[in-house]
Amino acid sequence: MGETTIGLLHPGEMGAAVGKCLAGAGHRVLWVPAGRGAATRERAGAAGLTGVTFGEMVTRSEVIVSVCPPHAARDVARQVAGFGGLYLDANAISPATAGEVAAIVAAGGAGYADGGIIGPPPVAPGTTRLYLSGPRAAEVQALFAGTFVDARVVPPPGSASAVKMAYASWTKGWAALLLAARALARAEGVEPALLEEWVISQPGLEKRWDGADRSAAAKGWRWTGEMEEIAAAMAAAGLPSGFHQAAASMYRRYEQGPSRSDR
Repeated sequence: MGETTIGLLHPGEMGAAVGKCLAGAGHRVLWVPAGRGAATRERAGAAGLTGVTFGEMVTRSEVIVSVCPPHAARDVARQVAGFGGLYLDANAISPATAGEVAAIVAAGGAGYADGGIIGPPPVAPGTTRLYLSGPRAAEVQALFAGTFVDARVVPPPGSASAVKMAYASWTKGWAALLLAARALARAEGVEPALLEEWVISQPGLEKRWDGADRSAAAKGWRWTGEMEEIAAAMAAAGLPSGFHQAAASMYRRYEQGPSRSDR
């Protein structure tokens, strides 16, 4: 398709990589530098994004893409009130929250597409899927044609967020459980015995714990909200929500910034 002007809120690690894919496909990608730090500005520059004011982004964009922490999804949607184009929420939120975001943007005059990203930032082919749902999902899918983002439509509305919730319930849920298991052993003074048992019966598990620990240290602040969204999705489906509420509590410990030796 031809060039489309796309607003991106906001170019963090994932958002910048998504924006770079869109810019590489020939689209003009706008972002708002005001209030953003040097690292964000550097990412946006490397991705080929064009800095504008917030008002300019809203008036010039045909599509706005939201890639933000889950807890901010509603507020980001409210910020674009008056935007009349197509709004893609690509955040890790429950189907119910996605419905709330859809209502917010519709009340402000925009169309809505539900999205869920699975995989790392798209810097190579075959690594990252963007699930899309809703009546205008195919329009968003077309924007990513030929890019590193494998955009897949899964109707009906809310399905994209449901796929993301179900997938992350395992990938980030097991990591929280593994972190909790070792924390319990440490609290009870049996950590050396547990690690020795892992070597015997669960080879590689300590390495997996180390990866989970490093990821939680870097992203626990973001994953807390994601686990809460998964817990809400589980409850809405009539499934137990307590596990992912506990996972949120585990990641919240990392938000508080204890040293690795204290975990």
